[in-house]
Amino acid sequence: MASCGGLATRHPGLTKFFVDTDDFFRHTVFVKVKAIRPTRFELAILRVLWERGPLSVRDILGLLNEADPSKETGYTTVLKMVQLMTGKGLLARDETVRPQLYRARLAQEQTQRGLLQDFIERAYGGSVKSLVLHALSTRKTSQQDLKAIEELLGLVEDREK
Repeated sequence: MASCGGLATRHPGLTKFFVDTDDFFRHTVFVKVKAIRPTRFELAILRVLWERGPLSVRDILGLLNEADPSKETGYTTVLKMVQLMTGKGLLARDETVRPQLYRARLAQEQTQRGLLQDFIERAYGGSVKSLVLHALSTRKTSQQDLKAIEELLGLVEDREK
């Protein structure tokens, strides 16, 4: 079997690999990849890194404890978590500096989009309509939010014309 030439682009739920079988032909293979769903604690670490950029474990620890003093976290807990997150592909580590710096591999929007797509699929059977109707019926929606939703829907209608 041909070896994998490298990761090219990402599609929702699919990863595109280029596979070379010889010098004259290039084949594209799509492989289903399990979505990585960060835990609450992993999301807390990701939020710190999205807001502040690359940080050391000690800096991440300080910001986590500052954000929620009632949930005091220890250094070794954060260290182990960033190591696990690096292994899962959620974080990247810069080993060229001391202390090592960690950064989120994906932008906040990409992670949120992936989580939302997964949630819509699992909880609402893929129905965005059901999700929106449920979200709007759950609590009182402000006039400002309703106006923003109407504007968004207006943009969608304009694109369809």
